[in-house]
Amino acid sequence: MPRVGLSADAVVAEAARAADELGLDKLTLALVAQRVDVRLPSLYKHVRGGDDLRRRLAILALGELAACLGAAAVGRSGAVALAALAAAYRDYAERRPGLYAAGAVRAPDPADGEHVAAAEAVYRVVVAVLAGYGIEGDDAVDATRILRAALHGFVSLEAGGGFGMPRDVDRTFERLVAGLDAVFSGQTRLPDRAVLSRQAGGA
Repeated sequence: MPRVGLSADAVVAEAARAADELGLDKLTLALVAQRVDVRLPSLYKHVRGGDDLRRRLAILALGELAACLGAAAVGRSGAVALAALAAAYRDYAERRPGLYAAGAVRAPDPADGEHVAAAEAVYRVVVAVLAGYGIEGDDAVDATRILRAALHGFVSLEAGGGFGMPRDVDRTFERLVAGLDAVFSGQTRLPDRAVLSRQAGGA
């Protein structure tokens, strides 16, 4: 029989804690079963397997991230909103490293409505910040990818000990965000595909 009081949400919450403590790569169903004090076969009453657990972790991560980013950016616009969003993103990745890793990289399966909705919640927050720069439509998709790549790259390198030079990492992060603000505000223009093609000799 399943342990009294144990639920899928409780299993996922404990798996998230384990991922944060030990690293997502160390997370196994056997470890989660041990931490919730059930035998491994009993765990399958709450999650269907490793892939299902990872999916649930990703959904949890995206939900938490959307809430953090939204709270940071609400009532702000332009450079102030961008800086607040970026700081919240970095803080979340630091506070919940394993859970962040579960939700940060892979795009959801388009057929998975719950996962798609969780990802779209994060996207809506980012799009609202970008709208303060007048960035909309396809340009907002490009800008979102640029922002995501920059922030994820930074926090991943920081978490992995990739910044070894003797300079304040916080200062570097501030300059990264300032650079993004310059791009988004139009102070620095990204060349379009036709320009890049001509420069490469393709036209």
